[in-house]
Amino acid sequence: MAAIETLLPHAAPMILLDRVLQVSQETLLAEVEIRPESLFQSGTGVGAWVGIEYMAQAIAAWAGYQARERGEEVKIGFLLGSRRYSCALPEFATGMRLGVSVQLLLQAENGLGSFYCSIIDLHTQQELAQASVSVFQPHDVSHYLQEGMA
Repeated sequence: MAAIETLLPHAAPMILLDRVLQVSQETLLAEVEIRPESLFQSGTGVGAWVGIEYMAQAIAAWAGYQARERGEEVKIGFLLGSRRYSCALPEFATGMRLGVSVQLLLQAENGLGSFYCSIIDLHTQQELAQASVSVFQPHDVSHYLQEGMA
């Protein structure tokens, strides 16, 4: 499996996922361990609100993997929003190992995509969080950003 750094258009310390465990044409399962030095650490864990970013990075890793499979470069994408994000915990406790799962629901030619995402406790296999997440990956990011600033 490819190193997570090669699949994401992020640089440290903003890479929040540790590794990809499984990937297919429509799914990806990533792992993140909540450590004392984890970004957004409160002292006892990481707030549940960070789960949306874990999901977004898992989607980006899926897109990066698909791009690499096609012989293309990993590109920047944009999180448009989420629907019905819910989490059973107020925070992910230090020491937890989380599985972040994404499943492609829709991918349009114009770069819009929709994914069903969930976060599970890898020790208990209990689902902790879920959401539908919408993303956008323009074909030409620099053109899109320049056009948006005009």
